[in-house]
Parts: sequence; C-alpha cells; structure tokens
Amino acid sequence: MTKTSPRGGQYRTIFLSDIHLGTRNCQAEQLLDFLKVHDAENYFLVGDIIDFWRIGKKARWPQSHNDVVQKLLRKVRRGAHIYFIPGNHDEALRAYCGQRFGGIEIVDQACHETADGRKFLVLHGDTFDVIVRYAKWLAFLGDSAYETSIVINRWYNGLRRKLGLPYWSLSAWLKLKVKSAVNFLGEYEQAVAAEARRNKVDGVICGHIHHAAIWDIGGIEYVNTGDWVESCTAVAETFDGELKIICWQERQATRPVRLAGSSAAARASHAPPGKDNCRPAA
Repeated sequence: MTKTSPRGGQYRTIFLSDIHLGTRNCQAEQLLDFLKVHDAENYFLVGDIIDFWRIGKKARWPQSHNDVVQKLLRKVRRGAHIYFIPGNHDEALRAYCGQRFGGIEIVDQACHETADGRKFLVLHGDTFDVIVRYAKWLAFLGDSAYETSIVINRWYNGLRRKLGLPYWSLSAWLKLKVKSAVNFLGEYEQAVAAEARRNKVDGVICGHIHHAAIWDIGGIEYVNTGDWVESCTAVAETFDGELKIICWQERQATRPVRLAGSSAAARASHAPPGKDNCRPAA
C-alpha cells in the first residue's frame, strides 16, 4: 500500500457521502480541510449529506457546517459540476430531483463513466437496506444506537490520544467482528452489486453503511465511499480512471486503497482493521 502526503491533488471526480450535517458527530472541520486541498471537475454527494432525522429533533448546526455548504457552492462557481443524490436521512430532497440549487443538481441516481470508459451506477443505497425500506422505526432505533456508540468511542479515543495510541473505531470493529453485522454488510453489498448487474454497468458507487471499500463482487466493482462521521473517507477518480479511497484523518497521511477479490472472503479471512475502512489496527 502506497502512502502519500495529505497535500491534496487534482482529480477528475470526487465522491462523498454520509456527511450528516446538522449532527454533533459530523466531522465538518476535517471535511473542510479535505475540500480545501482536493479539487475535482465533478463531485457526487452520494446521500445523507444533511441529516433531517436529527434536525427535526436536536439539531446542531455550527458555523463549520455552514462553511461546508459555502465551500461546495464556491466550487460550483469556479466551474465544478456537483450532483446531489439524496439518501434516507435527507430523503425529503428527493421531491426536488431534476432541479438545481446554487448550481448543485439533485438527482435520484446517476450513471458515471470513468476516464477509462467504465460505467458506474451511483446511488446512496438505502433502498437496498431491508430495515430502512420495511421497518423504518427499527432504522431510527439503530440510528440512536449508532450515535451512542459514537459518543462512547469519542470518550475512549480521547483516552487513547492521551496515551499516545492511534484512533480505534468501535463501530468499525463491531461491523467486522459481530456475525450479524458481517452478514448484513455482505447481503447489502451483494444486493447493490446485483442492481449494477441489472443495469448492465461495470460497477456501483454507493454509501449508506459507513464502511469504505473497493471490492470485486462477481465481476462488478463495488465501491463504498464511507462517511464523515468516523472514517472521514472519500472516493476519488484520477484522470486515468482509477478509483481510490482517500482517508482523511487529522495528523495522518491520506492513503489510496485498492482492494480486489471477494468481500465476503476477505472478511472471512479476518483481514486486519484498516484494510477496507482505512482505520489503523488497535
């Protein structure tokens, strides 16, 4: 795995998802730092950019969240194309698909062709999550549990920083170790890949499950952008058409990640944490 310094660079396309503006756990400051040093011709905001689930209850919207919005609008004014694909947390915006706000175009999903001619279906992915589709109340419950794990994680990592230890993600560990979570990840990935296959494209780029990865699933390239709540990851397309996961963490170099093979097989072999979600091992 090659390491590069976090000095940014020019890309053809950048994909971001699961930012969750309006929540306490949104890493808006880190996203701002990322956007300041990474430029692209095209940006895809792949869902859950604004968290309306929280805004209706206990919203938190500091200046840094405004700054993220303004930074994206400035990129549009400078010539970038930005496409907003709503997710389940900002699903109210699906009513505005086909319209533009500040130059940002809202679309339900997209088909993106890379520089090397491959076609990718771009969508948030919540419609392939059975819990979100058929038991929304359970999704809200799971969202609250996830938020609690983030609070515990924040406290725990504060202690680790004082001890000079690297960041460790509780939720990422649970996703990789708890059997039901591993099964859910695998089923979700298979369902999204099957949708790409039905659309006769080469791959799919999605978000929703906060788990950055690039896998080959039966000849379909599955790409997940991760999130800006914990992992602070984005997917970038180079001008050669290569897709990379960029991990943006404070005091840590960005890392382009390229993973091949079966996702289920990789998890079954207990790949060390950090391989597919850019987290250092504990």
